[in-house]
Amino acid sequence: MGNNLDKANKQLVTAFKNNDQMVMQKVYQKLFPKFRNHVFKNSGDEAQAKDIFQEAFVACWKNVKDDKFDGNGNLEAYLFTIAKNKWTDHIRSIRFRRTVQQEAIPIVVEEENNDPHGASEREQEMMITALNQLGGACKELLTLFYFERRSMEEIGVSLGLAPASARNKKYRCMEQLRTLAKKIKNDG
Repeated sequence: MGNNLDKANKQLVTAFKNNDQMVMQKVYQKLFPKFRNHVFKNSGDEAQAKDIFQEAFVACWKNVKDDKFDGNGNLEAYLFTIAKNKWTDHIRSIRFRRTVQQEAIPIVVEEENNDPHGASEREQEMMITALNQLGGACKELLTLFYFERRSMEEIGVSLGLAPASARNKKYRCMEQLRTLAKKIKNDG
């Protein structure tokens, strides 16, 4: 029986390498409901499940095409694992971003008046002015992280840095941004 599973798995790998749409669609249809249930159990919704699973499916397909999947394991289990890991990363990044947005940005500028609308517009203007005054590398790094929502690994690759170095650089850039924003605020 183990031999039949190995044969079926090798056929799946071959089908993925040959872009066999019917086989790939069957795998997608077989695994997506299971993954969707996993996402639902972990505070996600249908749209998120579809997006993440699609990313995972493409990553799996690319890994098979590029011979990064050796074919010895179960392809379906491999795809499901990629999807689960991407979902976990997504959850962590949302929590991290929420923390950063709530902690980092409001620290930069303190409200001067009681008008919340005027203060937020003023804060936005100061932040944009401060961001524009930053050096090119800091501006690029912060834009990638806060506006394009890239991971530190992606930013590191983009900037030619190790993820830990990218994190350290982001911290230094945020300190520069805070200093510039406070200076702009004090200068009026």
